Amino acid sequence: MPEPLLEVKDLSVHFKTEDGLVKAVDGVSFSIMPGEALGVVGESGSGKSVTFLTVMGLTQTAKNAVVEGQILFQGEDLLKVPKEEMREFRGRRISMIFQDPMTSLHPLYKVGYQLSEAIRSHQKVSKSEAMEQSIEMLRRVGIPKPDERVRQYPHEFSGGMRQRAMIAMAISLNPDLLIADEPTTALDVTVQAQILDLIGRLKSEFNAAVVIITHDMGVVAEHCDNIQVMYAGRIAETGARDVIYYQSHHPYTWGLLDSIPRLSETDSHERLNPIKGLPPSLIFVPSGCSFHPRCPYAFDRCTAEVPLLLPSDGMHAAACHLPIADKERIFQERMLARS
Repeated sequence: MPEPLLEVKDLSVHFKTEDGLVKAVDGVSFSIMPGEALGVVGESGSGKSVTFLTVMGLTQTAKNAVVEGQILFQGEDLLKVPKEEMREFRGRRISMIFQDPMTSLHPLYKVGYQLSEAIRSHQKVSKSEAMEQSIEMLRRVGIPKPDERVRQYPHEFSGGMRQRAMIAMAISLNPDLLIADEPTTALDVTVQAQILDLIGRLKSEFNAAVVIITHDMGVVAEHCDNIQVMYAGRIAETGARDVIYYQSHHPYTWGLLDSIPRLSETDSHERLNPIKGLPPSLIFVPSGCSFHPRCPYAFDRCTAEVPLLLPSDGMHAAACHLPIADKERIFQERMLARS
């Protein structure tokens, strides 16, 4: 068996505030294999982005952050890597596409300059060589007339083109792990599909592992091998894509699946079944299972005991107190009701 590219063990990321301790990530463990495409889904505030910002070494510098656990990248614990060495990991070995390219690209510098500076910070090449690489990367991500576009500012790019420029910057050093944080936010449906197809193509071309962070279950349906569902700073369920979509065992996952719009032959305006209530405060997380105040299947044990993320079938695991037979029965009933 190949070794994991990234292995996160019992990671906790808490932030000290005047109102109390914010438990943004609370005991998360998972691994990513070389070449794997992992989808990380959940509502806002579930801990998705903070988990991978910590992998990038971008939360540890906050004075109010308390980070514990291990983040092993090819066997090396990133939480113990000095800041200067961590800069070598970012970009060259791990890259991140942030959800808002307009705030990630500097508005006062031309796109080509920003791309070439990112390249020169990790490679010993001249300015002209770095610019040539920048043009080539823009071409590879599908930006027309890249030799002209490198001389333009971010505001002269459309939203989709800015996202493509961010992808070009992220892959310019051929990283082993590419993290895409809400890569299709604020883009229209057609451009969303193009961006996701591009990430998938580049994954195959560069043989990189990819993480797609999103709140939309539909986004990861065609582009991920495995799915990790997060809620209130913890992993609620994890498993292969088809298992999560067709054999899931957690009520929160069921709620997310119900949020995917589907058109029926008889009703082109099918009503969705939203999850009742709101995600909890990460300062005052409910006792027991943090999802129990919103769960229609909660019982006494759910309010008193934190469920463990236990495997139910191979690599599939769900943190839920319901017996497996009940989980399977309820899920099948819900599937039949929607068919």
